[in-house]
Amino acid sequence: MNKTISLTVRRRFSSPPERVFDAWLDPDMARRWLFTTAESEVARCEIDPRVGGSFTIVDRRNDGDIEHVGTWLVIERPRLLVFNFAVPKFSPLYDKVTVEIRPLDGGCELSLTNELDIENEAWREQTIEGWTMILNSLARELGEESET
Repeated sequence: MNKTISLTVRRRFSSPPERVFDAWLDPDMARRWLFTTAESEVARCEIDPRVGGSFTIVDRRNDGDIEHVGTWLVIERPRLLVFNFAVPKFSPLYDKVTVEIRPLDGGCELSLTNELDIENEAWREQTIEGWTMILNSLARELGEESET
């Protein structure tokens, strides 16, 4: 097994854990926030929300389409999602991503840990920035304020 680096990003939400959890598995909702930027649009969003099911999200950007692919490894509503994930345009290697959602009074806290293959260490800062942007996009989609 290859060596990995673990990167963790956390965010609080005022939405209930179930709503935050479901946003990851609902294609109509995910296409508005997952793996997309303010300057792009999702051209394709396919999610098979079951353990062993796959997902493909294609983000159309000015410099071309970016395909994000993966497989759901663990789905335990509303507290845990684990999936493998790759962006073939940039690397053939798959990361392992764990999303833990902990209920809080008045909402929840999401902790996302990305296990990055050591060969992709150069992507460390971009990975943290990317997940932070994605979780802020999720917050906006849920009607919440962005964190700074």
